[in-house]
Amino acid sequence: MASTQPNTSLYIKNLNDKVKKEELRAQLFALFTTYGRILDVVALKGPKMKGQAFVVFSDLAGATAALRGCEGMVFYDKPMHIEYAKTKSYATLRREDPSFVPPTSIHLKNAPNARALNGSEKRQRDDRMDEDARESKREKTDNSDDDGEEMEIEDDDDVAAKQPAPSNGQVPATQQHPSARLMCVNLPQEVTDDVLSVLFQQYQGYHSVQVVPSPTPTAAGQRAKMAYVTFESPDLASVAKEALDGFTLKKGWVMSVSYI
Repeated sequence: MASTQPNTSLYIKNLNDKVKKEELRAQLFALFTTYGRILDVVALKGPKMKGQAFVVFSDLAGATAALRGCEGMVFYDKPMHIEYAKTKSYATLRREDPSFVPPTSIHLKNAPNARALNGSEKRQRDDRMDEDARESKREKTDNSDDDGEEMEIEDDDDVAAKQPAPSNGQVPATQQHPSARLMCVNLPQEVTDDVLSVLFQQYQGYHSVQVVPSPTPTAAGQRAKMAYVTFESPDLASVAKEALDGFTLKKGWVMSVSYI
């Protein structure tokens, strides 16, 4: 860990640069949202930003807990290196001061050295403007909805269209007493083994996860998925169940976790 001044924004490096940007953002959100409310996840794919990302928390406690808990964690086959960001994010500045106006092309054009911007600097500026647009859209969503945490998963109707039906249509019976096996239901079509493993692997004793089509649709008639998660012991599985039962994977999709 670096000795940078504590900040609500975390700087993460040594990420696997083979992972697609949207998948990386969704997976980072899923991992870090268990430590506190997240305002934004910024992952850029420019030549100078490969393998790096920023995670913005709403408070310092969440950022600090995430830094301590995830520093060195293996994420997509590479250990993450995490430190406090050196500067505050646009999302944080806007939260602290509603009148805050981020830099725009007009501000840059009026700067004395505006003409000295080379192609690389212009691309970096455009990237930051894109980030701010995403932050603004996300904060509007935060203000209009409740304060429940939500994992960010992109919609993909093609996934549902190509998804095969379950082979036997049987769902294991749930039980009340602790078990090393968990069943997760009410999962949106975009959820994969990798997405769900990010949530469960942070709990001790995690062994495996298997996502399969659900034999029954949701109450709204939507096709869904379900998953089986295995831990080394019932006690370890109980910790994960208590933490993730009721977790919002996506707006309108609250995961239910049971013993089987």
